[in-house]
Amino acid sequence: MPELPEVEITARRIGAATADAIVESALAPGINALKTYDPPLSMLEGRQIEGVRRRGKLFLLDFEDELSLLVHLMSAGRLQLFDKRASLRDRTSRLLLRLRDGRELRLREFGTKQRAWVKLLRAADLQADETLSALGPEAWPDPPPFAPLLDAPRPLHALLRDQHVIAGIGRSWVDEILHEAKLSPFKRGADLDGEEAERLRVATTGRLGKAIDHYEQVIGLPIPDKLPMPLTVHRRQGEPCPRCGARLEAVFYEDYVMSYCPTCQTDGKLLKDRRLSRLLR
Repeated sequence: MPELPEVEITARRIGAATADAIVESALAPGINALKTYDPPLSMLEGRQIEGVRRRGKLFLLDFEDELSLLVHLMSAGRLQLFDKRASLRDRTSRLLLRLRDGRELRLREFGTKQRAWVKLLRAADLQADETLSALGPEAWPDPPPFAPLLDAPRPLHALLRDQHVIAGIGRSWVDEILHEAKLSPFKRGADLDGEEAERLRVATTGRLGKAIDHYEQVIGLPIPDKLPMPLTVHRRQGEPCPRCGARLEAVFYEDYVMSYCPTCQTDGKLLKDRRLSRLLR
């Protein structure tokens, strides 16, 4: 799913393009997408968009009169702005915000699993929303110290992806961050020393920040279905490590792959394929 850098650049581009735009109508053709009924979606009609922002991997679209639309893309959703309106028969459409100037802000979802969702909330209710209130601190631009944040007997690869621990990182960028920090994906958070914890924090903000800077240079409107993610490790198994030149390796799980450099991250040890045997620690 889109992670912090991808959601950040999308929020920036759509926010700038829709500043002060007025909603003509709001429709939810994806019947499973709308998770609230009060206030009704029709309350957005005639209201001005005041901003588009990000919290973790989520979008928050703010409207006048203190209404906010919380959008979760899940694994296959995309929030995009189009000059023309979609047909209500478009099977990818989950939410259509039709603007008075003829444009349309559209939540689309690809594939057969309809998981992307939206909630229309009053500003006073945002803090109490179960999804927002459960999120950890932001991974970028200024997360808190990592030593206490990650002090748990769990592998770093899992901790950094846990949105309750720290918000915004997923399966793609966690590989990049751990490689940047020269840390094993299976080192436990509780085993980090002070220097390692700070190195990981710097790697997190630095790697995510570089990705956002890259997107600022190459991404405009319309937002593409697939962003050109500047990944150098994730899903690059078999290629040379961008730092030391050693062969990048991977551990395969049922629905994702974890990539790493044995030389830079695991003292030369190969982590055994999850599909075949237990992992080496």
